[in-house]
Amino acid sequence: MYKLALCTLLILSVTAIDVTNSVWTSHDQKAFAQIKQSGWGNFILNFGELHLQTGGILSELNTEIAKLIDELDEELAEIHHQYARRTDIHNREVQRLEQEIQDKEREVFNAHDFYDNVLIPQRDRFAAQLEQLQENIAQNRRTLNEATVQRAKDHAEFEAQVAEHNEAIGAIDESLQLLSQLESPSLVQIQKVQKNLTKIEQSLKRHSTFQTFIKTLLEIAVEANFADQGALKEILTAFNNLRVQLVDSLNQLTADEAEAQKDFEARVIQLNSEHAEFQRAVIVKTAEIEANANKIEQTLDLIDVLHADLDTLNGQLQAENDDYAFATDVYNATVAEYNKELNAAHQALDLLNQPRFTDYVKSQLKGAF
Repeated sequence: MYKLALCTLLILSVTAIDVTNSVWTSHDQKAFAQIKQSGWGNFILNFGELHLQTGGILSELNTEIAKLIDELDEELAEIHHQYARRTDIHNREVQRLEQEIQDKEREVFNAHDFYDNVLIPQRDRFAAQLEQLQENIAQNRRTLNEATVQRAKDHAEFEAQVAEHNEAIGAIDESLQLLSQLESPSLVQIQKVQKNLTKIEQSLKRHSTFQTFIKTLLEIAVEANFADQGALKEILTAFNNLRVQLVDSLNQLTADEAEAQKDFEARVIQLNSEHAEFQRAVIVKTAEIEANANKIEQTLDLIDVLHADLDTLNGQLQAENDDYAFATDVYNATVAEYNKELNAAHQALDLLNQPRFTDYVKSQLKGAF
């Protein structure tokens, strides 16, 4: 290209060929016009005319011009070589970028897949598990509260029954004491015994187990002749039997209450143990939820970075393609220009070797003198 610029300066420094000279045919003039459109062709014709006018030998002229054409061919070959190298670099760069883009797209897909199919379902599952644990804790406390309330009711019922039994036993003991002192009971004493029986009946009214026995005892006490020692003994035996049953019943109530209290305390321990386990599970699940949330945040940040990297790689690929396209345009334009100049140079060289060109130069020299 430097030589082309130098030749252009040389062209401007020499006198242009007058193709209107009569030695040229119309065909020659047309060929001249085409050659003159090329900087190299125009330079060669002017250089040839100058060389011949100054007594130069045509063979020497051919040699010099052939060297110039060879230099143009070498420059064109170097342009082809440099473009081939650029093409090789381009292909390797595109291959590298496309592979990196493919790898990055796979990373983006894997990150999205991990987010959508692992982290989000895990988040929802952890949330549901935590909600279930909290419901379990609430249910555990409700169960404990219900058991405590029921235990208090059962204990109150037990105390009421104990009071009823004790009251009945006290009335029996009082009646036995009165009956044991009777030899010829007065009406007042008999009424006292009957009153105690009524009291016993009222105390044990809720206990159907004793009702038949008490009813029979009342009938005996009403109809009995307390002066009759046999009848009196029968009544005493009945009272004692009733007392034994009441004591046995009271002992059973006490044993049942103790067992119920033991079961309740065991149940409280179990519920509190479950509650503590639920609380520990809540702590663990809360930590898992926090870790999941952190992982989600990290994954979203990673996805943003991966997309940014992918955009950068795509931008680099586009820039490389654009740069290569520009280089190709420049290469094509340059090659076309070189081919045009080489073709004109060959045409000019061919024209220089025609006798008409020598005749033209001689005619110009004669005209000058």
